[in-house]
Amino acid sequence: MTICVTRFAPSPTGPLHLGHAYAAILAHDMAHAQGGTFLLRIEDIDQSRARPEWETQIEADLHWLGLNWSDPIMRQSDRLPIYRRALQRLWTQGLLYPCICNRRDILEAASAPQEGAPPAVGPDGVVYPGTCRHLPEAGLPLPQAALRLNMRRALDLLGAPQLTFVETGSGPLGETGTITVSPDDLCNGVGDIVLARRDMGTSYHLSVVLDDAAQGVTHVTRGRDLFEATQIHILLQRLLALPTPLYHHHRLIRDEHGKRLAKRDDASAIAKYRSEGATSQDIRQMIGLS
Repeated sequence: MTICVTRFAPSPTGPLHLGHAYAAILAHDMAHAQGGTFLLRIEDIDQSRARPEWETQIEADLHWLGLNWSDPIMRQSDRLPIYRRALQRLWTQGLLYPCICNRRDILEAASAPQEGAPPAVGPDGVVYPGTCRHLPEAGLPLPQAALRLNMRRALDLLGAPQLTFVETGSGPLGETGTITVSPDDLCNGVGDIVLARRDMGTSYHLSVVLDDAAQGVTHVTRGRDLFEATQIHILLQRLLALPTPLYHHHRLIRDEHGKRLAKRDDASAIAKYRSEGATSQDIRQMIGLS
């Protein structure tokens, strides 16, 4: 029998809000209901925005909510050598290439052949048109380049007609159960994604699959806004010979106008409710997890 292991993985770039509370409590309760383990991971690869004081407040807010986790806390900033080794493995297989395009370059190149039609948009925004895919590598200023995955070449290497994952929650359109992802979906709807940003040396997609595997996560719980990214993650798991966990995408907590909460929405910050005398049970009731 597999022991349920879940995680909550916030970025220390601002205060936790009600949406974070929902995600953390759901993951915590799922693990404990099955006699499993709840873990905390700090996703601080964006060192330009991460702050120690926000990490301290994250821990304080979670303890106030009544959540406890198994030590040690994983921090992505400690794992950069591991990310580099994974990138080196993919590079050696001929699956990566440097890219020096900025966002404007990508938008212009993606829009040019469409004759006024909007460019395709995937989990990471506009689907990359492959501008740098065939550029010669010699002489390229690598410190100024991102590293992209050659999606078609990666799929050819796997040789799989399709990829699948099991969804125990539901996607934006109610998708649940066994979800099938075709090569065409990945090539046309996702494209050559960035696996190492020039300012970080890694990316969310690469880091999250390596970290989940390292922590033995069996059930990934996260918002439905990340449902489309899951196809990227199961592809990377196959390429790097990592296990694929179960996925549970959940609803998002929104404000009174139906807008998704963000860290800049101080009115929904957990610390604000705490300072005003709310209890952890009050928070559970507000987000529908009492």
